[in-house]
Amino acid sequence: MMTLVIGGAGSGKSEYAERLLVSGGADAPRYYIATMQPFDEEGRARVVKHRAARAGRDFTTVERYTDLASLSLPHGGAALLECVGNLCANELFSPQGSGDGAEQAIVRGVEALRRQCKTLVIVSNEVLSGGADYLGETERYLRLLGRVNRALAASADNVCEVVCGVPIYYKGGALR
Repeated sequence: MMTLVIGGAGSGKSEYAERLLVSGGADAPRYYIATMQPFDEEGRARVVKHRAARAGRDFTTVERYTDLASLSLPHGGAALLECVGNLCANELFSPQGSGDGAEQAIVRGVEALRRQCKTLVIVSNEVLSGGADYLGETERYLRLLGRVNRALAASADNVCEVVCGVPIYYKGGALR
C-alpha cells in the first residue's frame, strides 16, 4: 500500500504522514528514509529536532540522499520517505545525483521501495500553484518536483493533501 502525502510548508503533512504510518504499519518494522542532507549547523540542528520528534515511535532512520533504487530494506516493513522535495534537489544538483535523469531515478527508486514494503508513505511538497514565475534552476527544480509528484500520484493507492493539519483525500482513503 502506497500513500502520497503532499502539502505546503508548515501544513502538518509530515506529522500526519508519521501518524499514518504508525497506525497503518503497527505490526511491521518502521523505517524513516531521511533525504535532507545536512550541509551546515542549521541543517544538523533540524535533523536532531526531527529525530527527537520521532522518538518513541520505533523508527529506524535511514539517511538516503540519492539512489533510492539501491536501498535494500527487509521485506514487509513500513517506510516513510521524507521528503521528495529534498530528494529531487539532491538528484538534480548533487554530484552523486542523476542530473537530467533525476525523474526516472526517483520513480525507479520509489518502485523499488514499494516492492519491499508492506506500507509506504511518501511526503512531498505541493508546488506550482502559487502562480509566480520562476527562473533558471529554480524553475527546473520545481518542474521536476511537479512531474515526480504526478508520477507518484498516478501509481499510489492513496493521495492526500494536508491543509492546516487536515488531510483531504483525492484518491483512495486513509489507511485502516
